Amino acid sequence: MAEEEGPTIELRQRRKLKSSENKESAKEEKISDTLVPERTPKHVLFQRFAKIFIGCLAAVTSGMMYALYLSAYHERKFWFSNRQELEREITFQGDSAIYYSYYKDMLKAPSFERGVYELTHNNRTVSLKTINAVQQMSLYPELIASVLYQATGSNEVIEPVYFYIGIVFGLQGIYVTALFVTSWLMSGTWLAGMLTVAWFIINRVDTTRIEYSIPLRENWALPYFACQIAALTGYLKSNLNTYGERFCYLLMSASTYTFMMMWEYSHYLLFLQAISLFLLDSFSLEQSEKMFVPHKENGHMLKFLEVKFGLNMTKNFTMNWLLCQESLQAPSQDFFLRLTQSSLLPFYVLVLIICFLSMMQVIFRRINGKSLKETITLEDGRIGGRPEIIYHVIHTILLGSLAMIIEGLKYLWTPYVCMLAAFGVCSPELWMTLFKWLRLRTVHPVLLALILSMAVPTIIGLSLWKEFFPRLMTELMELQEFYDPDTVELMTWIKRQAPVAAVFAGSPQLMGAIKLCTGWMVTSLPLYNDDDLLKRNENIYQIYSKRSAEDIYKILTSYKANYLIVEDAICNEVGTMRGCRVKDLLDIANGHVVCEEGDKLSYSKYGRFCHEVKINYSPYVNYFTRVYWNRSYFVYKINTVISFQS
Repeated sequence: MAEEEGPTIELRQRRKLKSSENKESAKEEKISDTLVPERTPKHVLFQRFAKIFIGCLAAVTSGMMYALYLSAYHERKFWFSNRQELEREITFQGDSAIYYSYYKDMLKAPSFERGVYELTHNNRTVSLKTINAVQQMSLYPELIASVLYQATGSNEVIEPVYFYIGIVFGLQGIYVTALFVTSWLMSGTWLAGMLTVAWFIINRVDTTRIEYSIPLRENWALPYFACQIAALTGYLKSNLNTYGERFCYLLMSASTYTFMMMWEYSHYLLFLQAISLFLLDSFSLEQSEKMFVPHKENGHMLKFLEVKFGLNMTKNFTMNWLLCQESLQAPSQDFFLRLTQSSLLPFYVLVLIICFLSMMQVIFRRINGKSLKETITLEDGRIGGRPEIIYHVIHTILLGSLAMIIEGLKYLWTPYVCMLAAFGVCSPELWMTLFKWLRLRTVHPVLLALILSMAVPTIIGLSLWKEFFPRLMTELMELQEFYDPDTVELMTWIKRQAPVAAVFAGSPQLMGAIKLCTGWMVTSLPLYNDDDLLKRNENIYQIYSKRSAEDIYKILTSYKANYLIVEDAICNEVGTMRGCRVKDLLDIANGHVVCEEGDKLSYSKYGRFCHEVKINYSPYVNYFTRVYWNRSYFVYKINTVISFQS
């Protein structure tokens, strides 16, 4: 028996040896394959190069054309080049006027260092208040613009206002280019980028506020955020090489930092982004070596959200006044109608539903312990398995949810809608995912997906061109005119008649215009991120309440005001939302009207101040002397010596 077992053992050893030799040879073949990759045919390389070159050219051209379009439209709308400097500056209203005024101050400063010091220790804007305007108002764009204007020698060839708005229009071109690239990265075709740009421009009433408020922080900041999203999209892609990852990471870091510098509310948007990335990471749907840190929240906004969502009630004037602002209302039906007429909303909903359901399918597979393929092919029909798609789906749902509550956030969400809808209709993977669910067998699903990903966007593009391109051309041909003679007369009077050291009081929107157009000191500003300024606004707005002349006089003199400006538009305001008129909100806050059942009503024995002061009788004439008026504004000098008349 022992002799018979020998050959059997030897045979087994030989088999083991043979199998190990096969494994080693297989390893050697694998190593040799990785060390000496098969060369890609020249025609394939040429096709890739041509595709990238044409796509990049289309992206850059789209951005440049959009910037030129904005410049031409702005010129036609305001007849900008044919106006005097004062009339041009009046077009910057509200907080936009404040930002541009500091740009002017920087250009007037004897040196850059001195200009920065005066802004960081500013006591010439708001009476009795020294502020760090650079930090509080995020004036880094104005600092950069003023440096570029003087360093490049542009002061010899172009006016400051054209240089300023030119930079902002250029950034909008970068914004559009970044959206183009993001859609291209997601779909794999630059046709999606072209469709994104088309939808963005056609729906520009809902995608940007650039036409009405050029210096707004969001117009400076959102282009960098769009670049960050494009870089993040590339970074999350599974098939990206090491060099591509590094480039995307560096671009993402630089654009995030710049975005935070440009906008004081940037951390809210980054917080939403952090939530999206956290959820992506929670389901382990991205590569393990890729982590992200959320940014801290702000307590001031939480109080506002409590009242907005009905979790708390308040009679506070400032809070209710903010809630009544149009940008903080829910979107109107016109908003959805416009998006539907341009075919954007229907395709966005379709794309979002398919991507969301596919994403949930992948998540359930992960929860049930089923392994997922690292590389997803077109035949798999599983678009929800790509990390960058999952991130964008979560992010757009979060932004969309907030945009349904606060209309001002539509300017963050609608560009996302353009990009996501364009990616979806141009993506063969999305169509393939749909065909997998429908179990299409009559036609080869891959072929049909490729055909539809080209045909559908082409049809959409042609229909948009036919319907909306003539309208865009008509807008550029129409010569509009910005006409506000009353404000021009007021600013001219202030510059000619008011003492240089005078301090003006009035509505914050008007105070912003006075600061820009005249340079005179004011009592308040149209900025809503500072508690002290908000309290000042509320106190100054008392000129439209039912308070005594003595009360108003004490309020104004406490801020060292020399002149008071009463606006007929506010005093005689007739709005559709009765509860949102300034005088109504003041009456509620002061207890002069019954707001809810059970409220105590304190009758005021005084008439509304803005009406009573115009009649010129005692005691109003004892405290205030009218020195100028026109159809819209009444200017009163606040008396320093009070002489009571009977």
